[in-house]
Amino acid sequence: MGEVRYWQAAVMSAVILCGAIAAQSQTALPDGNGKAVVEAKCAMCHELDRVARARFTAADWQTTIGRMVDYGAEMTADERRVVTDYLSANLVGEAMPTGKVIPGSVEVTIREWTVPTPGSRPHDPMVAPDGSVWYTGQMANVLGRFDPKTEQFKEYHLKTPRSLPHGLQPDKQGNVWFTAQAGYIGKLDPKTGNVTEYKMPQSGLDPHTPILDHDGMVWFTMQGASMVGRVNPKTGEVKVVPTPTPRANPYGMVVSSKNEVYFCEFRTNKLAKIDRNTMEITEYTLPNPQTRPRRIAITPDDRIWYGDYSRGYLGVYDPKTGASKEWPSPSGPDSEPYGITAIGNILWYSESGVQKNTLVRFDPATEKFQTWLIPSGGGVVRNMMASGKNEVWMATSGVNGIAVAEIKD
Repeated sequence: MGEVRYWQAAVMSAVILCGAIAAQSQTALPDGNGKAVVEAKCAMCHELDRVARARFTAADWQTTIGRMVDYGAEMTADERRVVTDYLSANLVGEAMPTGKVIPGSVEVTIREWTVPTPGSRPHDPMVAPDGSVWYTGQMANVLGRFDPKTEQFKEYHLKTPRSLPHGLQPDKQGNVWFTAQAGYIGKLDPKTGNVTEYKMPQSGLDPHTPILDHDGMVWFTMQGASMVGRVNPKTGEVKVVPTPTPRANPYGMVVSSKNEVYFCEFRTNKLAKIDRNTMEITEYTLPNPQTRPRRIAITPDDRIWYGDYSRGYLGVYDPKTGASKEWPSPSGPDSEPYGITAIGNILWYSESGVQKNTLVRFDPATEKFQTWLIPSGGGVVRNMMASGKNEVWMATSGVNGIAVAEIKD
C-alpha cells in the first residue's frame, strides 16, 4: 500500500492542473456524456474540483489528457476518447497564452534531443564534472546520462520499482545523488551502476529537490511532507525536520558562498534558511502575500532569485538586508516562471505557462529581458542547470527530452 500511496501522490504533484490553488467550496462537474467516466478516472489522482474549474481549448485538453496518461493515469483508448470529448465540450476556455519574444543583443542557439524511453518525463537536468549531462526519467524509473560529444544516451534502471526519481546533484567523487519520491535518497556510482539507498526515517516522506553543500552534506526538501532533510554521506545518517509554517511545500534549494542552505516554500510567500548544524529553520516573508516561489537561484552576491509561479514575476531577495524587488515576467501574469539558474550575475529561467515555453534572460545591471521560444515547445521546463559560462541545460518534461541553450559571447 505504501508504494501505491507514493505513486498516487507523485502523479498528483505532476499533473498540470495541480498548479491551481484549490477553492474553498467544491465546484460540480456539468452534466454530459462521459461525466461518470471523468469522475471515476480523474478522481484517482486529484480532486475533481480542480478539473471542474479548469478551462482549456479542445486541442489543449487533448494534449493535457495525453500527458496525464503518460504520467500514470489508467485509461483505455475508449475511456481516453470519452474523457477528452467530455472535457472539450463542457470545460472550454481560451488557448494558453503565447510566449512573448523580446529581441536583444545576446545570441542563443537551442538544441534538443529526445530521451530513449517514451513517457520518461525528464524532470531535472544535471551537468557532471566530466561534462556529461544527466536527467531523472521520473516515470521510467531511470537516471539517464547523455554525452554531448557523441550525442549518445545511457540509462541506469533503479532497483526499487516506481522510485519516482526527481532531482539530482553530482558530488566530487563522480557519484550522482538523487531524490526518490518513493521515500529515499539515492547515490548512483556511474562506474558500476550500483545504487545506494538512504531510506527516510518514517513513512509518507517524499524527497523532492537535493543540493550538496560545500562539505558534501546532502540536503533535500520534501514538498508533500513539508519537511527538510539531510544525509551525512560519511555515516549514512538521515535527519528530517518540519517547516515552521505547516503545509509550506518546501521546493527549490540553493547554497550560498558562505555555505548557507536556503530553500523556498511553494505554498507560501516565503523563503527560508536551515542551519547546517542545528537544522533550525528561519523563514523570510516576501512582500506580496500571493507570491508563490517554486524554484530559486543564487548570484555571487548571495542574493536569492525566484520565479513567482502564481503572479508571473521574477523577484530577488537579499537575506542580509531584507530588501526585495520584483519585475513582471515578459509573457505576463499567467506565464508561470519555473526552472531558473544563474550564470554569474545573469539570470536564466523558463516561462512554463505559455505555448512554447520560453527561455528568459535577465540582466540585473540593466534590468532588461531577452527571450527565446523553445523550438519543441518544452512542455514545462521544471528545472535547469548552467554549465560553465555559455550553456544552460534544461529538462523538457512534456516533450520527453532534454535541451541546451548555447550562449555566444
